Amino acid sequence: MKIDTAIIDLLDSQDFIPVIAPLGVDEHGTAYNINADVVAGKIAVALQAEKLVILTNTKGVLDKNGNVLTGLTASRIHDLVADGTISGGMIPKIDFALDAVRNGVKTAHIIDGRVPHALLLEVLTSEGVGTLIRGASANRASGHHGR
Repeated sequence: MKIDTAIIDLLDSQDFIPVIAPLGVDEHGTAYNINADVVAGKIAVALQAEKLVILTNTKGVLDKNGNVLTGLTASRIHDLVADGTISGGMIPKIDFALDAVRNGVKTAHIIDGRVPHALLLEVLTSEGVGTLIRGASANRASGHHGR
């Protein structure tokens, strides 16, 4: 998959916020519907975005008691997948988030899009409303591993 950021860069330079449909085309012009989380993660990497936010219909990554886990690192996520805490439909979201933070995006957030003002709460408060995943450089820069 290749992301051409020229149009996004142009819109950004003119203070527009692009809304991007997860569509792609092959060399023959055939259109494909691509998983939106994949597209968002790849665009975040291509732009070297500060944050990747994935909206979902759950509170975030949950522990076995249903509590939201946050401040996660790649090694912690590996352990949670291995012991079955993270499973099912959350695994692809975690994989896309990890891919992003391993490739230059500072943080990835998995949040419940059903919560009023979820994006503002996640980005502008220290508590947040979902799961925060930090890249290695974000861990060093912040001086801590939690939220």
